[in-house]
Amino acid sequence: MNYSELLQYKGDIYLNSIFEPEDNTLIVDIDRCKVNGNVVGEKNEEDTSSSYGSIDIDYTLPILRLKFDWYIAYSVRNESFTVMDEYEAYKGRAFSLYSKSRYLDFIEVGTIADDIYPGPFKHYGINALNHIIDVVSTEPPSISVIQRNVKQEEL
Repeated sequence: MNYSELLQYKGDIYLNSIFEPEDNTLIVDIDRCKVNGNVVGEKNEEDTSSSYGSIDIDYTLPILRLKFDWYIAYSVRNESFTVMDEYEAYKGRAFSLYSKSRYLDFIEVGTIADDIYPGPFKHYGINALNHIIDVVSTEPPSISVIQRNVKQEEL
């Protein structure tokens, strides 16, 4: 699986964990979700989570691990304090790739990173329920799966 495949993902996700196993390497573990309860009416693009029952982690699916071997910057925001911004241009929903964003603008003025050093970079977005994670890196993350153990599945 690669990041361009994740851009097609239509479901909801939760942040499981985020950590740096070594300097300037970032790992983001993601749980995929399922909707519990009945859908109210027909589902359409404008439906929100309030149209459904609860959205819960699907413990039958493995955890998705995104590993950035090196990054320029990353940030984590509380989803409750974000807004849709027509200024930004991106592909994807739960997983995004930005061609224009406020975060890229911040990187341009707040760091020395440019197309020469360290080279061309991109803004990767992970839009989870409760957390928005922005990562700027010269390389896409590698993606692997982590199987859950039986005790976690029983929760």
